[in-house]
Amino acid sequence: MIERFLKQTSFSSVEDYRDNLQFIIPEHFNFAYDVMDVWAEEAPDKLALLWTNDLGEEIRATFAQLKEQSDQAAAYLMQLGIGKGDPVMLILKRRYEWWIVMLALHKIGAVVIPATHMLTKHDIVYRNTRASVKAIVCVDDDYVVQQIQAAREESPTVTQYITVTDHGKAIPEGFHDYLTEVKQAPPFVRPAVKNNNSDTMLMYFTSGTSGEPKMVAHDFLYAMGHLTTGVFWHNLHEGSLHLTVADTGWGKAVWGKFYGQWFAGATVFVFDHEKFNADTLLRQMEKYRVTSFCAPPTIYRFMIREDLSRYNLSALEYCTTAGEALNPAVFDKFKEKTGIQMMEGFGQTETTMTLGTMPWMKPKPGSMGMPNPQYNIDLIKPDGTPCEDGEKGEIVVRVGKQKPIGLFKEYYRDEELTRQAWHDGLYHTGDMAWRDEDGYYWFEGRIDDVIKSSGYRIGPFEVESALMTHPAVVECAITGVPDDIRGMVVKATVVLGKEWKDKAGDALIKELQQHVKRETAPYKYPRIIEFVDELPKTISGKIRRVEIRNKDKQQQ
Repeated sequence: MIERFLKQTSFSSVEDYRDNLQFIIPEHFNFAYDVMDVWAEEAPDKLALLWTNDLGEEIRATFAQLKEQSDQAAAYLMQLGIGKGDPVMLILKRRYEWWIVMLALHKIGAVVIPATHMLTKHDIVYRNTRASVKAIVCVDDDYVVQQIQAAREESPTVTQYITVTDHGKAIPEGFHDYLTEVKQAPPFVRPAVKNNNSDTMLMYFTSGTSGEPKMVAHDFLYAMGHLTTGVFWHNLHEGSLHLTVADTGWGKAVWGKFYGQWFAGATVFVFDHEKFNADTLLRQMEKYRVTSFCAPPTIYRFMIREDLSRYNLSALEYCTTAGEALNPAVFDKFKEKTGIQMMEGFGQTETTMTLGTMPWMKPKPGSMGMPNPQYNIDLIKPDGTPCEDGEKGEIVVRVGKQKPIGLFKEYYRDEELTRQAWHDGLYHTGDMAWRDEDGYYWFEGRIDDVIKSSGYRIGPFEVESALMTHPAVVECAITGVPDDIRGMVVKATVVLGKEWKDKAGDALIKELQQHVKRETAPYKYPRIIEFVDELPKTISGKIRRVEIRNKDKQQQ
């Protein structure tokens, strides 16, 4: 498959990859037709998707079956008036139908807007009006349906409401019954007008540190940008069974459950569950013999606190992580317990993987790896000049005459916001890092997260990494608290292991402070430590430091 889209399909070194990665770009690329339907023709009986849930239900779908079902879904949606360029919001959790409807909307040329099931009425109204959403396809969850119903009067552009419900359950008033009606759809006829590569295919609403969420618009080549994610970073092949832990409302779902994995011809494994539990997840990996695994560091932190010797993970070959910075202590403990080195990657909702640790590289625990050569990555100082090795700066993408494959088109309907992030030939990520003498990048934090204390600039991640080496700490977040003398002081918000919770107090606070002083420069130690049961996080598992900062401001 990948030989259709790459001039060279395998690489042996950093230099080989950097010098020879070159895409072959079709004129009207559409992932659903040019990848999935081709697999259906060439390997119809090959297992494409293995779906199971916490009730023990199971669906196995071949590439041929996915083609048939997505054709049927496309015909049904077209019958409801959905056409090329129409924005359609999906709120389907991890239901099997998410994969089918995604492919169907690509075939139509519509704009897919995946969204989390945790949206409120306000969130839904904002998305509907800002993106002129024409249809919503949702799971028949009481909360989700209530919020959508409440948003109806303020969502004049939405003409179709479609729900995917379990058989026998009443259909909410005003909703179409997807599972019943899709079977009555006419035969699918591919639209005569093909999409252009520059047409908008996908939009994600992504929250920043302030203001309403931004609408990140991606074109049809965004899917091709994930070829390197699945084939090279995840190191997948046709025999792989790959599991990425991600909600379908988050961009990481198409990083790990969709495009790159199917470019590689791997089988996507989906575990549909309501609440994360490390033991339950490990049992699923053992039962189905998952060979490839990707999750944010948060998930690994909980996994390594289990007795991994109780699980047969002998099928597991390769592990990757992204979504937040990886603490070296987590890397070391996971390797000690499994023998597998985690390969870290970095990117944003606005990009595919921009930095990564590839199979031909030796991982450095805590490093994001090296630039993915489909992007021209650099580090710059506040004055715009390039950083030397060892200097901290902002990660930027240098954009020439042709936009890199995988980089977003724009913040939809917001020219000013787009100009703020993308100007003078640079896309500004807003993330800080430094580069070592071997070319590896090391994450420092968001520009807004950097703490300035007594003249020092302190990155949250370096302090978090030091704290994570203490056996009491499950996870932590470092933030800055305003201080009259020092400008700001470092605060640690800490989740303790079960066996340490009864020791929370002044003695443990002093112990943790001394531990940080021993592990890193003493001026970085947290002068304030707060113990909590859990950290505030996004649906994707990223720690929301801004929420901790806002709470501290309110309490001052």
